[in-house]
Amino acid sequence: MTRVLLIEDDPAVRKGVDLALRRRGHEVEAAASGETGLLALDRFRPELVLLDLMLPGMSGLEVCRRIRETQQIPIIILSARGDDIDMVVGLEAGADDYVVKPASGEVLQARMRAVLRRVVGEGGGDGAREADPGAGAGARGASAASSSRSASSSVTYGALTIDRAGLLVTKNGRDVVLAPSELKLLLFLSDSPGQVFSRQQLLEQVWEHSFYGDVRLVDACVMRLRAKIEDDSRAPAYVQTVRGFGYRFGPL
Repeated sequence: MTRVLLIEDDPAVRKGVDLALRRRGHEVEAAASGETGLLALDRFRPELVLLDLMLPGMSGLEVCRRIRETQQIPIIILSARGDDIDMVVGLEAGADDYVVKPASGEVLQARMRAVLRRVVGEGGGDGAREADPGAGAGARGASAASSSRSASSSVTYGALTIDRAGLLVTKNGRDVVLAPSELKLLLFLSDSPGQVFSRQQLLEQVWEHSFYGDVRLVDACVMRLRAKIEDDSRAPAYVQTVRGFGYRFGPL
């Protein structure tokens, strides 16, 4: 069972999502506004947030930013068809994934499972019982990546040190706070330095989108990751673009 905070102003959508999640065994706290949702954050201590961007009063975008100021809890955007610009802005603000409304309970469950695997690892089941959503550096953000790769010791690349076992990243000795998708992307790319991965490959491996998904998920995450680990995000040393192909880690 996963504790889910649902922030959605549309009563019909809120009721439908709430019912679909409860039927699948999840504990749900529903909020009709951003302000109410933020108040519920500390009290309810959710393991995942489902967030509508088009909220009255405080926008979903502002809610996403405020959550990211203090917590690296997984955030999935609930996006209406045609809201492409808002969806991209939400991803750039720190959301980990998105679902287009209306979405079936099966689709919601699949996206939640995928993003929670970035938090508790393949062995953690559907829920995130042992995860601490507010604990630092995307704290358990990419166990799914490390489960199939060697994760025994820290590796240093220039000023960047990646502890694959502890799922921690430091730069010049200081902790780098990463959201779950950012950490998993960094772990995945750095596990094969110099190898180029297409956006579609990254969607499948990092976000577990088995269909042809929106590559803007990848681009937005790369932008956020570069802002945190690069000295100059316009001339990246770690996460590099290979024009016409995709992204790679290094060479430094």
